Amino acid sequence: MFPLLAIESSCDETAAAVIGEGHQLLSNVVRSQVAEHEAFGGVVPELASRCHLEAIGPVVEEALGRAGCSLDDLQAVAATRGPGLVGCLLVGMTYAQGLAMAKGLPFLGVNHLEGHLLAPFVGMAQPPFPFLGLVVSGGHTELLVARGLGDYELLGETRDDAAGEAFDKSARLLGLPYPGGVVIDRMARDGDPAAVELPRGMMHKGGYDFSFSGLKTSVWQYTQRSGLPKDSALNDFCASLQEAIVEVLVHKTAKAARQLELSRIVVSGGVAANSRLRSAFEGLCAEAGWELFRAELPLCTDNAGMIGYAASLRMARGERSSLDLDVSPGLDLVDASIAPGQAHV
Repeated sequence: MFPLLAIESSCDETAAAVIGEGHQLLSNVVRSQVAEHEAFGGVVPELASRCHLEAIGPVVEEALGRAGCSLDDLQAVAATRGPGLVGCLLVGMTYAQGLAMAKGLPFLGVNHLEGHLLAPFVGMAQPPFPFLGLVVSGGHTELLVARGLGDYELLGETRDDAAGEAFDKSARLLGLPYPGGVVIDRMARDGDPAAVELPRGMMHKGGYDFSFSGLKTSVWQYTQRSGLPKDSALNDFCASLQEAIVEVLVHKTAKAARQLELSRIVVSGGVAANSRLRSAFEGLCAEAGWELFRAELPLCTDNAGMIGYAASLRMARGERSSLDLDVSPGLDLVDASIAPGQAHV
């Protein structure tokens, strides 16, 4: 099964990684498309697909080179099946399936969200199940219980905008450059998180569900009423905005952990790289005596290392995918433990 080549192309990063014996990450190469999409203030799906087509060959070659292996050394291939942008997913999946067919290698289609969920455990023989997982990114905000590989129970999710989307769209309203979440994080470090009163959507209702659209609306109303904040006022606004998002995420996670008596907390996804979110969870878990698991920063955002790790765990228990498996842009993390087109061998 090793070395295993994994490919990730669900949105605007073209990525390839090689997983070696013991589920160890031998290489993890990510080609960002920020420069291509910056002028549009967000990801343009057709442009992203074309960028993947141009980048995927060189990115795979670089990943293999860094791992010290060649195509002939590979024993398995995996790629992100979904969720994501359909054109982008197709580039990575068809490349991986074509390579598996040409080399006669086993192939596996991987759930992108499972990759994020398990990213903190890359290199481990098995994740420490059970745990409470918060997957928070530009497109997803989900709170779930993970009892085993593929055994996930969804507790709550966003009813509108994801947390990362709220960061990025609010940044656009504030006139900040793309990608806005990173800029808000940086500016918030010099601001007062209590300077501006902003709503905490559904913090004390709705069970474990989230809502961030009202916060985004409040940002728009503020800019219409008072204009764009400048200098120190902008730092204060960014800090207040960030605190409003982080406080809800931490509160709902803590509530679930206490009610379900789970003492292992996993925070993953692109927003897990946010410095305030990381420090808030550190404080929460230290106070409560819970174990906190987070991915290293390079494994928080979209990457193929997390896809390869998830694939290596599933392949180790005999799972394989058909070479005609199709992409699934709306793939759910809590679908069946083996997705359609997969089988035990």
